[in-house]
Amino acid sequence: MPALLHFAAIDAGSNAIRLVIARAFSPTHSELLKTERCAVRLGHNVFLHHRFEPKTIEKGIEALRHFRRLMDGHGVTRYRAVATSATREALNRGRLLDRARREAHIRLEVIDSGEEARLVRTAVLAALGEEMTPRLILDLGGGSLDLDLLQEGAAPRSLGLPLGAVRLMETYRLRGAIGEEETRKLRAHVVTVLRAHLRARLNLSEGIAVACGGNAEALAQLAPGPMLRGIPTLNVRLLRERLWEIISLSVPKRMKVFRLRADRADVLPVAAIVFSMLARWFNVGRFLVPGVGVREGILHDLLREHFARAPVGHDEAQAAAQRAAVERFAARLGDDADHSRQVARLALSLFDQLRSIHGMGPEMRLVLELGARLHDIGRVVHAKAHHKHGEYLVRNADLPGLRGWRRAMLACLVRYHNKQSEPEMQHKVYASLEPQQRAHLRALAALLRIAEGLEDGHKQAVLRVDVETHRREAVFRVQTRNASHAPVWGAQRKAGLFEEEFGLKPVFTRSLAHRKVA
Repeated sequence: MPALLHFAAIDAGSNAIRLVIARAFSPTHSELLKTERCAVRLGHNVFLHHRFEPKTIEKGIEALRHFRRLMDGHGVTRYRAVATSATREALNRGRLLDRARREAHIRLEVIDSGEEARLVRTAVLAALGEEMTPRLILDLGGGSLDLDLLQEGAAPRSLGLPLGAVRLMETYRLRGAIGEEETRKLRAHVVTVLRAHLRARLNLSEGIAVACGGNAEALAQLAPGPMLRGIPTLNVRLLRERLWEIISLSVPKRMKVFRLRADRADVLPVAAIVFSMLARWFNVGRFLVPGVGVREGILHDLLREHFARAPVGHDEAQAAAQRAAVERFAARLGDDADHSRQVARLALSLFDQLRSIHGMGPEMRLVLELGARLHDIGRVVHAKAHHKHGEYLVRNADLPGLRGWRRAMLACLVRYHNKQSEPEMQHKVYASLEPQQRAHLRALAALLRIAEGLEDGHKQAVLRVDVETHRREAVFRVQTRNASHAPVWGAQRKAGLFEEEFGLKPVFTRSLAHRKVA
């Protein structure tokens, strides 16, 4: 019986940190095992002072430790954890990210508004199915309002606007009941921001508009419309009728009357005003509220990547042609073929054994293979800074079939194969990749570094490496030809990126290959 596949997604938003754990059966079929929400408002004071308060960081780490225990208890094999608007704007976010990695063993990835919108869009389209095509997707969070404008035959237009509910509440100091003058100012602010980013109003009276986020779900219960193919809706007319009731109550009364949590009751009036203004701007009479968001988008990605087969057009003939081009290029420059082929063999072995964790498919495997084959090519120029020389050579080489993002990933992999250079957005080639490609690249570089560390002496001393994962550890059992510990030491020195990207502490053991007695 095949092992159960348990995936997890973490969304560290501005108003709460959320976890979902699911069991995967196919690219389109999964079963929710656990959902958890921790009321940690990462956005508290960040949008005013641009820093996390120490107590906010403590609460965030406590929540992430709790999530790690839940993930371990459910045997999660792969996860993705993202942080959004508040973390993007906090100048001291490094403290949160570093402690999350060290203390909770969770690598928290700060994503931009475009990736946030893509994840929500992915979740919405999966929830609606092929029968319903939205024209507008709104995701109102604590720090930002993400808009996706979709039109058939055109790429989605995504906008991240500073209209998050927590941001507005703290900026305008709206802590309790909201009066008419405060409401007028808030409405005027929303219109000003919309006018600055949207040149013309779109009439979506005949289109489908979708609203996502906890505030949208809460408002859909207070102002419900008729279900549309099983999906709840938010009735805009009813929302306007109940608006003054919602905003005129104190937070404790809202909690009692509407049965809301405290961290929802304080921001809900702001969200109600924002949604009412958005409905007027886009001429929308109702919003579909499918109850999905960033977490579901992450899960969708993880399932699709794990079960994905080779893309159309990526057949073995293409791969063989690309390998041949790389071999010719390497031979022309006189590389150490025995060394680079050994590194490639070890790197691919690690890739295959850890596939259930990284979830990458054949295209990324080929990139790793070619990158390993060319990782030392820059030595033809000079051993010093050979990683940079290698990147330049790959970018400008005659390598038929390797263009666009494939060429860029290959060049980056050569650059980051050792610890002399780390993936950074200031590197133009790395920055040119899509967010998911950058994540894949970092994981590939982590595997390549360990493989090269095992072959540090250029002596092909390692016969095989077996990898086992045990909760928070990855144990690498290295079998060598002789008694030297050099391969293990080399790998240990270069395993930092692996721990950072895979969230597993690497542990290396060595054994000597048994010799046959004549």
